[in-house]
Amino acid sequence: MIDELPHTVALEARAKVNLFLRVLGLRPDGYHELETLIAPVELSDHLQIHAHSDPGQFRTLALSLEVVGDPELVLGVPVDESNLVMHAARSLSDATGARGFADITLEKRVPAAAGLGGGSADAAETLRALNELWECGLGEAALSEVAASVGSDVPALLDGGPAIARGRGERVELFSMGALKIALVTFPFGISTGEVFRWWDQDGGRVGPDPGPAAAAASKGVPGALGQLLYNDLEDVVIRRHPAIGQAKQQLLEAGAVGVVMCGSGPTLAALLPSGEGFKPPPDLPTRFVTTVSR
Repeated sequence: MIDELPHTVALEARAKVNLFLRVLGLRPDGYHELETLIAPVELSDHLQIHAHSDPGQFRTLALSLEVVGDPELVLGVPVDESNLVMHAARSLSDATGARGFADITLEKRVPAAAGLGGGSADAAETLRALNELWECGLGEAALSEVAASVGSDVPALLDGGPAIARGRGERVELFSMGALKIALVTFPFGISTGEVFRWWDQDGGRVGPDPGPAAAAASKGVPGALGQLLYNDLEDVVIRRHPAIGQAKQQLLEAGAVGVVMCGSGPTLAALLPSGEGFKPPPDLPTRFVTTVSR
């Protein structure tokens, strides 16, 4: 949505949960082959982007990023090109030859390194916004190619709705499902995605079940049917190193969740809630209630 200021856009970058995540093995390019159902949720970062590109006016590209918000969420978030927002902007410029400027303010609301895809969602929204503000004119397929060069989760988050991602995340199929109620439990530490995949390799690389039944249950949007089918191949290897995650999962199930799964590479847990009453959040767990975005 274009803001009242010229050449400015304000938007929400939604976090995501993975209702299933299957790791099929290591690829020749060093990435892992995946199948995952990504469901965006209401929790989001806020972006404001002021940008303009004019080949007749600008010869170079100037990028700036300011990160604001809760000090605990902002701490450690880079503002250089190691941030996926800056990486996305640079990648779009390289792909299209856009020259000009982009001044970006990122208000962090999604915990970093939590498995919630906050950085990837920020990058996806940055690509969509700058494609418009810089008048790059890329279609969905071309923009998705740029997104894949930025990060594995970025292509699936471009559309803003549920999607099944395959390959290393670059093959995306839009998915139709109803809204689901989720309780998110975060932890006071982050986990490196690359490290988690190394753990998976070291521990023997267990591959989960066929995702077909979970996808079918998700499409119907019935929590009771879906709850028993949630899974994440990375969950066991993370819990082995961080037992507190497993203990919290058990607490959530005992509190009435119909299913609990780790988000992405963790450590955040997503507890699928029953349709009616019946879930009482454990008092010692930092629980945030969200709803998945439906299509």
